[in-house]
Amino acid sequence: MPKAITMQQVEGKPGQVYYPLSLKTVPTPTPGPHDLIINIHAAALNHRDLFLRQHLYPSPSFEVPLLADGYGIVTAVGSSASKSWLGKAVILVPGRGWKDSPDGPESPTGYAILGGTKTCLLGTAQDVICVDENEVEEAPPHLSPAEAAALPLTGLTGWRALVSKSGNAQKGRNVLITGIGGGVALNVMQFAVGIGMNAYVTSGNEEKIDKAKSMGAKGGVNYKTDGWEKELKKQLPKDRPYIDAIIDGAGGNVIAKATRVLKPGGVVVQYGMTVSPKMDWSMNAVLNNLELRGSTMGSRKEFKDMVAFVNDKKIKPIVSRVVKGLDNLEEIDTLFDDMKKGSQFGKLVIEVADGSNSSKL
Repeated sequence: MPKAITMQQVEGKPGQVYYPLSLKTVPTPTPGPHDLIINIHAAALNHRDLFLRQHLYPSPSFEVPLLADGYGIVTAVGSSASKSWLGKAVILVPGRGWKDSPDGPESPTGYAILGGTKTCLLGTAQDVICVDENEVEEAPPHLSPAEAAALPLTGLTGWRALVSKSGNAQKGRNVLITGIGGGVALNVMQFAVGIGMNAYVTSGNEEKIDKAKSMGAKGGVNYKTDGWEKELKKQLPKDRPYIDAIIDGAGGNVIAKATRVLKPGGVVVQYGMTVSPKMDWSMNAVLNNLELRGSTMGSRKEFKDMVAFVNDKKIKPIVSRVVKGLDNLEEIDTLFDDMKKGSQFGKLVIEVADGSNSSKL
């Protein structure tokens, strides 16, 4: 019988509780007419999985497998699904309810993300999964299973923030990406470099800044240093001495800093607020005609476009660390510890199965 990782319910208040991981036996799925049966070979963590374990994310479930990112091999297809999927390596679309609208999810019930909640009954921390054939993309062949599993959620989030929302995804533009080392920030940097933009990064860790430079970033600054925006200005091209857009996942004092480095009419795209759930908007930002744009994951169309770009540019998502074995709960817990400490550079991945195409059904 297939197995899955879920959360175990224990008593505790939101933010103080930490739900243990539990390995459960689950029923073998039966495909509907348009479904695919996929043996999961690798699945990746995201911050939402840590928030779920702390009860800081809506509608936690103790029955639905965790994780939204997955890579696997199609082992069976439904009666009306294309037989061409059989044996193919695929990555799963990490959300449901958003087809192609540029504004947001079309579904009246909102956007549902895979993994660990009552709003979507699918999760990738399991041996076998059943999904509609329209909810997968063929995995880019230049990626390893771990790299492919690392792409979906953060890749989609980063693509929408940079390409769909910033209005500055053009060769030669200057973009500042905060908090380099996280999955979304790294994907944004890789997309920016692939487009031909000048990518600059911030981090509180000099080693992470150096790694980003080795991957193509033009420069970087330590946000723990007073007046880091002055150092950033020194690094900008003389013929374009300003930042066109900031892609930010932290919040905090980003607007105060933005008024000093962004061009008039520049854009801040906000996909997260890890520093604080609130931040200030200043009159200086108004006088500089700055724009603040919220951004979430993205549509099915954006996912397809993102995967095509990764294929074309042969981009490889950065994997920080891999733990092998779905039943290796103690080691899997250490991946969550990495996320708590913020020590990772790239995605944290579970290798569910080896690279063989053999079915477990």
